[in-house]
Amino acid sequence: MNTTIRRASVFTLLLVLALLVRATWVQFYDGTALAENKNNRRNVIEQYAYPLGSIIVAGEAITGSKETDGGDLEYQRTYKDGALYSAVTGYSSQVYGATQLEGIYQDLLDGTDNRLKNPVDTVTGKRADPGDVVTTIDPDVQRAAHEALGDTKGAAVAIDPTNGKILGVVSTPSYDPSEISGSDDSAAWEKLTKDPDKPMTNRALRQPLPPGSTFKLVVAAAALEDGLYSSVDEKTDSPNPYPLPGTTRVLDNENPSAPCEDATIRVALQYSCNNVFGKMAVDLGQDKVKEMADKFGFDDAEQDVPVRAYESVYPSGMDEAQTALSGIGQFDVTATPLQMAMVSAAIANGGELVSPHMVSQISDAGGNVLENYDDNTDTKEIVSSSTAEQLQSAMQTVVDEGTGTNAQIDGATVGGKTGTAQRGENNSQTPYAWFTSYAKDGSTGKEVAVAVIIEQSNAARSEVSGNGLAAPVAKAMMEAALQD
Repeated sequence: MNTTIRRASVFTLLLVLALLVRATWVQFYDGTALAENKNNRRNVIEQYAYPLGSIIVAGEAITGSKETDGGDLEYQRTYKDGALYSAVTGYSSQVYGATQLEGIYQDLLDGTDNRLKNPVDTVTGKRADPGDVVTTIDPDVQRAAHEALGDTKGAAVAIDPTNGKILGVVSTPSYDPSEISGSDDSAAWEKLTKDPDKPMTNRALRQPLPPGSTFKLVVAAAALEDGLYSSVDEKTDSPNPYPLPGTTRVLDNENPSAPCEDATIRVALQYSCNNVFGKMAVDLGQDKVKEMADKFGFDDAEQDVPVRAYESVYPSGMDEAQTALSGIGQFDVTATPLQMAMVSAAIANGGELVSPHMVSQISDAGGNVLENYDDNTDTKEIVSSSTAEQLQSAMQTVVDEGTGTNAQIDGATVGGKTGTAQRGENNSQTPYAWFTSYAKDGSTGKEVAVAVIIEQSNAARSEVSGNGLAAPVAKAMMEAALQD
């Protein structure tokens, strides 16, 4: 009898212990997982129980919060000039989550970031007042780009070459994040997501496309750094047209009367000579071109500004004919406007690239800085100062006398490179128009680097060019950046 009681007691004790272990597991492990589950309604209720912190441009909040009309969510996100800044802020939606700066800094903006809590908050578990995100965006540059792009499908990025601050990020057509910030915006969401023009795609950071002749700057940099040519004014060995190795095709030029045969790098950039840069890429070999492209930032899968930009690509495993086409920014070469702005920024900054960023600092509700990104930038040498100086000079010739005259600015030094990239099978669709450039004002010391792509416009196919469509947008941005 005593044996039976002892066994029952031991079994009961084991059951109690198992229950305690399970309860502990649920409380401290499963409980955390359930609390953090994106489908947990309590998280959304808590997030929108109070006004959110602000995303700030030039000292002014471009986001806010307003009380809702009812339900269990007390506040919803609002946006000032939402369509103007959507490529910067992203959206914060009660239903569809948060993206870009809204998503990256969600904990800071809703007050749950541990860095916001004081000792009393930590003990009591009280939610802290939300923090703010201070951007590097220049509102004049942002507006200039947005207005210049207008109804076209395109994008633009502007960077201060000296410190890496991103002054403008614009993608058109755009959208107003306020339209999808509430709990009953399914119709607006469906309209945006089904729009064939994809207004929610951030073309400036997240749509790599063939860069066309703007990529010739990378090839020229590789040739000068490698010593294939010692100067932008040394004649190249470049037949016109250039026979693509191993094929019966030739690489000719848009302007058949341009002086492209054996042209110098300066003249080849001025007239955008395909034969020169196609052969130059073959002479260098794809590995050396890729090495230079990667130094500028191509093939970087973790390019965070802090929004993660999609990877720009210089391909591997090409034959010589494909390598020649890559030398003029075709074949499988792709780039974002951010990437091509980085190319011009490094050249303008004496060959050194300062890591681009569009958040200056984050702070708590009292304005105390939690992290200062302006002080934590990386700088790396892409090309020598001599190579950068020569490329600057050649890019100035493009704007002064070549294919980029629409970017000229009175009183400023401007260098640039146009590009028209083939699109579709056998170039069956309207080409992409590119322009990348830099501008310097000697009197104020201000500098800016810009890249613009016009993906689709109302212009006739014969009128599509980097100088005609993209350069005026770049000029408007550069003028805005250089003004006092």
